[in-house]
Amino acid sequence: MRIQDRLNKLRNKRGFTLVELMIVVAIIGVLAALAIYGVRKYLTNAKTAEARTGLGRLAKDAQVAYERENVTAGIIKLTEKADIAHNLCPKATAKVPNADGDIKNKKYQSSPVEWNSNGWQCLKFSMNDPQYFQYEYDATTTAPATAGNKFTAHAHGDLDGDGILSDFTLPGELQDASGELVLTLAASIGESAAEE
Repeated sequence: MRIQDRLNKLRNKRGFTLVELMIVVAIIGVLAALAIYGVRKYLTNAKTAEARTGLGRLAKDAQVAYERENVTAGIIKLTEKADIAHNLCPKATAKVPNADGDIKNKKYQSSPVEWNSNGWQCLKFSMNDPQYFQYEYDATTTAPATAGNKFTAHAHGDLDGDGILSDFTLPGELQDASGELVLTLAASIGESAAEE
């Protein structure tokens, strides 16, 4: 084999240059940064889905509770009448997800006893799985219910542990629809500092 052929063979077998390797490393770094951001965003959305689902359930439970007929307690005498009323459930607050009130980036397994207050019993709402959020149901109501009575369902949490609470809210209000009261919900869940 000639010397010229050997030199051509050696030139064809050369490796990557330093510039080519640096470009590949830079591309891998950018892709890794994007992947980390995407995974982090996905995990946060998965955690906040608990609050959105819980509030949706809580609002639907409030609607069902309002539609139940409430009749005066006791025996109705023959040939007499008893008024049927619809009422919103009273206020209900869940225990903060641990004894010292710290809900920073932790899950809490509530006890069934914690959901035994009048408000939660009226709503028939409870959380059986571990939760990131504290739930609250706040109602402004009269008995019997009138137009303008309202409630707000809240979910509070601190997903990143920085002490700033995220707050998810879903309000509902009784509105007069041609002499009939209708419970309407907000079109969407309000979010404040959702990724906190």
